[in-house]
Amino acid sequence: MLDTLTPATAGEDRAIGQIPPLEGDERGRKPVLIVLHQENSNPGHVGQWFVRHGYHLDIRKPRFGEPLPPTLAEHSGVVIFGGPMSANDKDAFVRTEIDWLKVPLAEKAPFLGICLGAQMLAVHLGAKVGFDPQERAEIGYYPLAATEAGRTLAFPDHVYQWHREGLELPRGAELLATSDGAFPNQAFSYGASAFGVQFHPEITFAQVHRWSGHNTTRLEIRGARARQQHIDGHVMHGANVRAWLDRFLTRWVAREFSSQMSNVAAT
Repeated sequence: MLDTLTPATAGEDRAIGQIPPLEGDERGRKPVLIVLHQENSNPGHVGQWFVRHGYHLDIRKPRFGEPLPPTLAEHSGVVIFGGPMSANDKDAFVRTEIDWLKVPLAEKAPFLGICLGAQMLAVHLGAKVGFDPQERAEIGYYPLAATEAGRTLAFPDHVYQWHREGLELPRGAELLATSDGAFPNQAFSYGASAFGVQFHPEITFAQVHRWSGHNTTRLEIRGARARQQHIDGHVMHGANVRAWLDRFLTRWVAREFSSQMSNVAAT
C-alpha cells in the first residue's frame, strides 16, 4: 500500500519528543529558534537532528501572533521553514519576518532559510522572488548540482522540492548549488553564517505522503512530478539527503564554514 513505511524509511518519522539525545551530548546548549508558518507544521528531520544532538527547540509561529526575539544571544541559531504563502505577500507577519532577518545577519548568528525562508532572505537582501515565465513548478525530487563555491558542502544529487516561485541571487551572496530546471538558484550563502536553500532537506517519508496526497491539484502544475514519483524518489534519495543534512548541520551549529563563503558586499 502507498502509505506503508518501507524498511529504508520506517525509522525516520518518529515524533520529536520520542527521539532521545545522543549519549555523551553536552547539556546546557542554547536552544535553536524554529520559525514555522502553519498551525500543524513539523520541522521534520531538521528538528529531529537538533533534538538528537541535545538542542531544545524554541518553536515560534509569527503568523499566529508569536513574537520573534529581539536578539539571538540566547539561541544557537535560527531556521525559518517554508509555507504556502509568498515572500511577496503583504501580510504583516511576512513583512515582520523579512525585516527581522536583520537580527541574525547583524549578529552573524547561524541562519538557515528553507524554501520560503530562503526567499525571505533574498527579499531582505534586495533580490526578487517570482514565478517562472513558463508557469513551471518544482514539486517532487529533482537533480541538484554544486557550484565550485559549494563543492565543499558535497550536496546530494537529488533533493525534494515544493515551490512555484524562485529567487534571484542577492547582491553579495554566493551561489552554492544550481539546477537546469525552472529555478536555477537552489542554494546560496551570505557571509559565513547565513544560508538559503530552495529545497526541503527536512522532508520525512510521512511528510512526502501527506504533501503529495493532500495537495493533488499542485501535482497538476506544469513540471510537477506524479505522486508515485514522490514516493519512489524519497526511497531512492532520502537517505542521501539525510546524510548531507547531518554533515551540514554539524558544521552550521559549530560555525565552521570557511572564509570562502564570507565575501559579503557592504549593505
